[in-house]
Order: sequence, then C-alpha cells, then structure tokens
Amino acid sequence: MYEESSAPRPAAARPAVPRTAAPRVGRRTVLATLPAAVALTGCGPAPRRERRPEPGAAARPVRQPGVTEPQQPHALLISYDLTPGTRGAAGRDAVRRLLARWTELLAAAEPGPTATVGIGPALPARLGAGAPEGLRELPAFVGERLDAGAGGGEIAVQICAQDPRACERTAAMLAGAGAGVLLPRWRQSGFLPPERPGPGSGPFTSVRGGDTPRNLLGFKTGTANPTPAESEHWVWLGGRNPYADGTFLVVRRVRLRTEEFGRLPVSRQEQIIGRRKYGGEPLGGGTEHQDVDLEAKTPQGALVLAADAHVRLAHPRLDSGARMLRRGYAYENSPFDRGLLFLAYLKDPALFVRVQQRLAAGDALNSFAQHYGSALFYVLPGARPGFPLGSTVL
Repeated sequence: MYEESSAPRPAAARPAVPRTAAPRVGRRTVLATLPAAVALTGCGPAPRRERRPEPGAAARPVRQPGVTEPQQPHALLISYDLTPGTRGAAGRDAVRRLLARWTELLAAAEPGPTATVGIGPALPARLGAGAPEGLRELPAFVGERLDAGAGGGEIAVQICAQDPRACERTAAMLAGAGAGVLLPRWRQSGFLPPERPGPGSGPFTSVRGGDTPRNLLGFKTGTANPTPAESEHWVWLGGRNPYADGTFLVVRRVRLRTEEFGRLPVSRQEQIIGRRKYGGEPLGGGTEHQDVDLEAKTPQGALVLAADAHVRLAHPRLDSGARMLRRGYAYENSPFDRGLLFLAYLKDPALFVRVQQRLAAGDALNSFAQHYGSALFYVLPGARPGFPLGSTVL
C-alpha cells in the first residue's frame, strides 16, 4: 500500500546499529543518563548513549528514536483518551506527571522493546496548551468508511519489539501508570509478514536482514522510502521552537480483500501496484531500488505504468519531490479482518492529505482495500536530563 511503505533503503545508506543488550542499572544511574536510556520511541533498537555537547558546540537533536531506524517485526498501537475530569490546568499537570512517569519506566525497562509517544489534535485545546501547526484532524476522503472506535485519540503509544509478548508487557506497564488519567480508545497489533524464497508459490521463510518486507498482498512495501539523511529534511520538524525534533504520525487501518486480489493473474496484480511481485522492480525494468519511470512506454506507445497504478499516484514527483517515511505492518484480527496497519512519519500532514486524495479518487487498488480507521498524532521530542517527555510542549 502507498507504494513504498516500511523499510528504508538498503543497509549501505545507514550506519550499522549495534545489537548488544544494555546492562541492568540502578534508578539513579538511569536518570543521570536519561537521553540514552530513554529509547522511548519507535520501532528500532535503542541507540548508543550520546555524550553531552561540549560548551559552545551546536546542540544535537533530541528525538524519540526508532522513526528512521529498521523496524522490529512486531508492533502494537494503542490510542487513549483522557478521563472526563482530566482537563484544564489540573489536567495538564496530571498529563505531565504521567509522561514523566512513563519516561522513568521506559528508561528502566527491559532492553529491546521501544515505545513512541504522540498526542492527538484534541489534547492541546483540552489542556490549554499550545500545538504545532498541522496538528488537526485529517479531512474525510472519498470511499473511506471510518469507524469512530477504530481511530482518533488524544494520546497514542506505538510499541515495537522482536516478540509480541514483549509488546504486551510494555503496554501493561504503561497502562498501569496511566490509571485514573487515560481511558483505552482502540488498539491494533501488527507484524512483518514472512518472505517467499522465490518466484511462484511455496513455503514462507522469515524476512532476512536488509530485505524489504512484504504486505499481505505479497508485494514489497518500503522500497523507496527516504534515507535517514533525506529524512532530516522531510520527516523531522526543525527550527528553534518547542516542537522541533518532533514529527507527525499518520495512522490508517486498511482492511484488504486478500483472497480476491490473490485470484487475479499475477500480471494484473502487478499492473495495479506498478511493480513486479517477486523482486519489486519497476514494470519498466531495472532493480528494486531504481525509481519508477512515469513516462516509460511500450513499443506500441502505451504507458507502461497505468494511469491508475498505485505507485504512479503515490509518486513524490506529483508533490514536487516531497517525501514521507512510510512504515507498514500487516494485521490479522480474524479470517475476515486482515490488512494493513499503515504508519507514515512526515513533517507536514498536508502531504499525506494530497497523496491520499489522489489515491482515493483513482487508485486501482481501491477495489481491494477499505480504510476504516484513521488518526493523526504529533510525536513528541525526545527526553533529556531534567526534561521528560512532553515537558517542553505541554
């Protein structure tokens, strides 16, 4: 879905991330080293500890890690609303205390699982706090059938881990700290589907490191994401303001008609998506990570990439090159409810709106996809000594 949605470009474009386990440390030590220990946030492994900048040196970004790092294979998205009495100045203090407690808990938690914390459009006004420009409800799109209980929310947590049980343990820990302040609104677990070993049918194997994950339709998803360097421009908010080093997260829950799609000839499936099913190459030829040629034509003069192909309508060239970091997880709630947990990180939600409007109006994939859950969150800047999550914003 959305053409390119979950893994960044090949490993050569990023430095290796060490996978050593963090030693157990005492509470005082954890709080003294907060920027590194708080791997709050995202689906990647915890980063190395950062040294404090030398006097006079330019300040390094303080971000919730995981946004531009490799995905872990399991995710859990939980959306909350505040309890009815949590509002105004008193409610603001309660939320600040909650986020400070979450900062402590996550800093001292088991290594591996990570959590990303964001706030929804309704929260700032409810608490009398400021909000970054762009934090507003997404508009309605043609063809969607949204369920109010499957989207929205005032506070969201994305938890990622190697094991779904680790996601649940982290979720239980945070929920316990949120008693009296938060009410669950919706939750959705997700996973990265396994990889087929070769063309045609056959048993699945686990995704190998560096491979682009696939969605439940069998196509690679995440081929043309921005690199970490490109994400500095397209994903992270900059400037000197309280919202710098944050980003926006768009969440879409999309039910897929996988059986109907799977009954189509593979050639038709490839025309709908715009890439080859097995290798992920553009229909006009080349390698997986080669950009699609929107102008390529057949010997008969027809466009190789159909006007309603998914990758054509989602292509950055239609938005003057603007990009978003698209990360997708498959989900299976039941045999009749399977699909995509779509996550997109970007510095301007208006980009997602433009892309989704094009897709809603003309994507050939619409016959096999139903959008029923939608949400937008502002991902808070990372924590640092004396400044837990949310303390510079709320």
